[in-house]
Amino acid sequence: MTVTLDRPADTRTRDPKQLLNAVQPRIQHLTVNVLDSGMSLWDREVSLLLRDHTMVRDMAERILGNAVMYTIGCMEHPEVHLGVGKLVDIGVHQLILDTPVWWALCDVYNEGRYKHHAPFIERRRDGLCLRTADFLASIGFAVDEELWAIDGAECSPCDNKVPDSH
Repeated sequence: MTVTLDRPADTRTRDPKQLLNAVQPRIQHLTVNVLDSGMSLWDREVSLLLRDHTMVRDMAERILGNAVMYTIGCMEHPEVHLGVGKLVDIGVHQLILDTPVWWALCDVYNEGRYKHHAPFIERRRDGLCLRTADFLASIGFAVDEELWAIDGAECSPCDNKVPDSH
């Protein structure tokens, strides 16, 4: 007897490393700084995280991967209110700070529109992080549940009312 498992046709796993590296041809500014190292964008952002934060490479990659998932999820689904915890937000800020890469992400995944970063001062405490992780999983990302659970009840203070703001 043969057993086959049916997978929904629209289910897909999306690799954040591939999605980040895919924007490399769209880098338009400061290309000497960004591209002349010969590194992929993934390796560049991981190296910058390691330069600025005390962590091992595995953790930097986990944080960056989930930050890419979150960023792309926000850009592709502006109608859904998403939020990120303190740990994954380290990776989101890394992407935002590397402005040539951020512009390229906006170009590719946000239809060319700049995605602003306009946080409130107070953090939210309504479980938005856990709901965000569930949403990201529903659109094909393999979220690192441990990273999202760490801040599950205390999320980023992002404003869902500011147009195109994370």
